Amino acid sequence: MIVMRTVSKLLAFFLALSIFAFGSTALALAQSQKRLAFVIGNAAYPAGALATPANDAGLIAQTLQAAGFDVVGARDVDQESLRGAYRDFLAKVTAAGPDAVVFVYLAGQGLQFEGENYFAPVDAQIANAADVPMAAVRISDLTKPLAALPTKVNIVVLDAARPNSFAKSNQPLAGGLALVDPDPNMLIAFNAAPGTVAPEGKGPYGAYAQALAEMIRDGGLQLGDVFDRTRLRVNEVTQGAELPWNASKITEPFVFFDRGPDAPPRQVSSAEVGAMRTKEIRDFDAHDAYIAAVDRDTMRGYEDFLVAYPHDPMARRVRAILAARREAITWRQTWLRDTPEAYWSYLDRYPHGPHAWDARRRLEHFDAALEPPQGFTVYAYDVPPPPPDEIVYVDRPVLYFDDPEFDFAPPPPVAVIFLPPRPRDFIELAPPPPPVGIFLLPTPVFVPVPAWVNPPRDISPPPNDVIFNNIHNTTIINNTTINENNNQGGGLTTGQKLTAGAVGLGAAALGTKVALPAFLQKKETVLSKQNPGGLPLKPGQGGQQPGGVTPLSKTLPANKLTGHALPGADGNTLPLVNGKPVLNGQNLPNNPNLPKQNPGGLPPKPGQGGQQPGGVTPLSKTLPADKRTGHALPGADGNTLPLVNGKPVLNGQNLPKNKSRKLLNNQATAGGNAVTGNPVVNGQNGANGQGNGQGQNATGKTGKDAKLRKIPGANGTSAANGVNNPPALVGQNSGQNPPNGKFKKLHNQGGGQTNGQANGQGNGAQGNGNGPKFHSLPANGNGGGNVQQKFKVNNGNPQLKVQGQPRPQRPEFHAQPKQQMQQQVQRQAQRQAQPRPPQPQPPAVKKPSCGHPNEPACKK
Repeated sequence: MIVMRTVSKLLAFFLALSIFAFGSTALALAQSQKRLAFVIGNAAYPAGALATPANDAGLIAQTLQAAGFDVVGARDVDQESLRGAYRDFLAKVTAAGPDAVVFVYLAGQGLQFEGENYFAPVDAQIANAADVPMAAVRISDLTKPLAALPTKVNIVVLDAARPNSFAKSNQPLAGGLALVDPDPNMLIAFNAAPGTVAPEGKGPYGAYAQALAEMIRDGGLQLGDVFDRTRLRVNEVTQGAELPWNASKITEPFVFFDRGPDAPPRQVSSAEVGAMRTKEIRDFDAHDAYIAAVDRDTMRGYEDFLVAYPHDPMARRVRAILAARREAITWRQTWLRDTPEAYWSYLDRYPHGPHAWDARRRLEHFDAALEPPQGFTVYAYDVPPPPPDEIVYVDRPVLYFDDPEFDFAPPPPVAVIFLPPRPRDFIELAPPPPPVGIFLLPTPVFVPVPAWVNPPRDISPPPNDVIFNNIHNTTIINNTTINENNNQGGGLTTGQKLTAGAVGLGAAALGTKVALPAFLQKKETVLSKQNPGGLPLKPGQGGQQPGGVTPLSKTLPANKLTGHALPGADGNTLPLVNGKPVLNGQNLPNNPNLPKQNPGGLPPKPGQGGQQPGGVTPLSKTLPADKRTGHALPGADGNTLPLVNGKPVLNGQNLPKNKSRKLLNNQATAGGNAVTGNPVVNGQNGANGQGNGQGQNATGKTGKDAKLRKIPGANGTSAANGVNNPPALVGQNSGQNPPNGKFKKLHNQGGGQTNGQANGQGNGAQGNGNGPKFHSLPANGNGGGNVQQKFKVNNGNPQLKVQGQPRPQRPEFHAQPKQQMQQQVQRQAQRQAQPRPPQPQPPAVKKPSCGHPNEPACKK
């Protein structure tokens, strides 16, 4: 009994212990902090590339990777890519939970317009101020959705206050960025104070990005101290030309790195730092008083310095800083009030201030007078009006602290009590190698953090991050050093250092790069196929003509194209012909007389290969058969021609092989238009104009100078060189059949060329000089129908009127014996060779031909 009780107690104890351990583990997992970062560096602007934003973004992204952030980023993105990538990032933040820490860094070109800040994508086209809202991305569109999520800390850094080349007009934009208020649990930081701009660095990194990376790596430094020290470092490095700014509403404590117990003591204790920040400005000497005012970065601190040291060399610089801050606060309150009285009040204070044109644009929006009326109610601002000695610094669109017009004295060195010296390994950073992919950020050489600096233990490690797993080590990938070995006495041993052989070359190389957002990964996959080298696409590259649209067949696979696929497209088999496939001239008769048009594969010269000079290159010469659209022509690309009377038509076969054939080739008479049903064979069924040839469709050339034109015949048969072309049927235009299959001529004493087109059939008349004019009727190609055609012959004879009658069934074509065909060709050639003297042509007289008094009766 006692044993049972003891066992029950032990079981209950172990059960309670297991529940406690499980609950502690679940609680620890639930409290694990996820860190997410979104980093963009835009440098390739059309107006001129910026030197450092892409490298700055790569440096900040790598530093955040070491601090345990899951970083996505890209460089040189357009507006669509930026919005799509940020949308994916917000979805990722939503899935991270309520304890997530978010860092957003945008480096590039920033703008302000009517109280709002904007970030310019690389495709921004801003010719005037009104283009800014459409061409750029409003910063509040990025911060408001982020502030609506249940995150723990939101940090938004705009490294974008730079001189811009946009909207160069008589209504300029205010320079730099506008003063803003951060949302709860958010810190907003600018690389330059509101209303001022930073000089463009010459590389490889900007002063702000390098100073911010330095302070993030300092273990145990609170978030506010990180940005305060960044401001001091940048002001020191740039000799006062750049003064960063930040505002915060974060109440939770936050550090990027923890400082280990084995860390060396700081040069200045935390107690001394606290006492320094509560000390009055007037209690410092002039040099430290200026540094203390910049460290606090408040209106009161700058005013206290001017009261204590009004004649110090730094007084003019402090007065300029104070003037820019006062104007920024005045405009912020004016914009929040957003009434005509508020904008008149601003113009009353700053008639030529940076935001004067913004105020006028807003007054036009309200349809109010631009000039302040007499007796209007002046808005009461929280800051007093500017003194007269401040107006000179803000009587312009933007303030440059390094403006030679002001000739400010350089600031004094920063005392150790405010800022420790720069780390030796972070003074001069090597430039990163060029990125090797579209949108990818540069990957700088990582400088290991000191051994006593570690990420906090309660964070969720980023997946597959080589930098995070080796922040103290030298990382070598493919014989390239990624981490410089500077452990300062700490870190892992040589056997623990990560190399390509330890994790695999591919995984290690990918782990050091900043991942692209999901939206850009899809876009990069498409663009990398068009541009394998990852270089920027030039106009006309990537399957796109300059100014045109990218052809659909070049951007989408065959199974994604809309519409019906063409026969033989995308490697599909062609339809069978007579039960056999037609491929590359197979199934063609083995005829040794087939000419080789281009045996060497060289481009055909003008006039060769079936192309007339100045014409369009035939499709069969420029594209392979499986790439063409439309229906193939008979005989194209080596396909067999349709059989005529059971025999193939190839290069003049079935023609007579005697002198008549030679005569045909030498005669070279240009033929007229072919009529439907009777193909033209070297002048048959066409007029042979040997005079001036002014009749329609006559070339007027004979002999060797004549040019032959191949005209398609009826029913898809070829009209080349007289192959298998039956003789003309006499009397088809009159509905009568010719006796004995002989030709019946119309006597024509004029000249020129006629084109018989009644019902698609007819025979050309022969002659010289100015020939008769015929009025053609539309041909139906059926050889029948009640169609009347009038032939007016200007030869003095009575007018001939041919009445079309219903025709009998069209006779079948039968090949004539060669001897009979030769005799016909000889007689026709002799008639063509005999010149006919021109006859005088009396004017045509319209006169009835039959059926009237003293006239014979008309025949039916």
